[in-house]
Amino acid sequence: MRKGGGNMNKMKNLVSVMAIGMSLLSAAPALAQLTPGEVMPSNIQPELGLSSADVRVTVARIIRVAMGLLGIIAVVIVLIGGFTWMAAGGNDEKVGEAKKWIFSGIIGLAIILSAYGIASFVINQLITATT
Repeated sequence: MRKGGGNMNKMKNLVSVMAIGMSLLSAAPALAQLTPGEVMPSNIQPELGLSSADVRVTVARIIRVAMGLLGIIAVVIVLIGGFTWMAAGGNDEKVGEAKKWIFSGIIGLAIILSAYGIASFVINQLITATT
């Protein structure tokens, strides 16, 4: 008797079960599908919890929230640097590390603010141009 013969049978059984399952899934009707001539109800958005706001406005809100979170992270980095500087106790190594933290946080904040300004300008121009 060969080694691994049982594993081969298990593999064949698994493949056949998967094939049967896939054929059953593909044969099932799509219940959310509209039949020809059927119109989607107009009140479906509130029932699904979808917003009726413009896509551009939604994208602007997402960008605003993302930039806000990044801004909070940059301020926390500056605060870590300040705390490290205060806790350094005159140790030049720790003071140098704290200066790097603060400098990195300020540079990050400048990049985030400029990215927010550019994104805000572009979205406002898109909204103006398309309405």
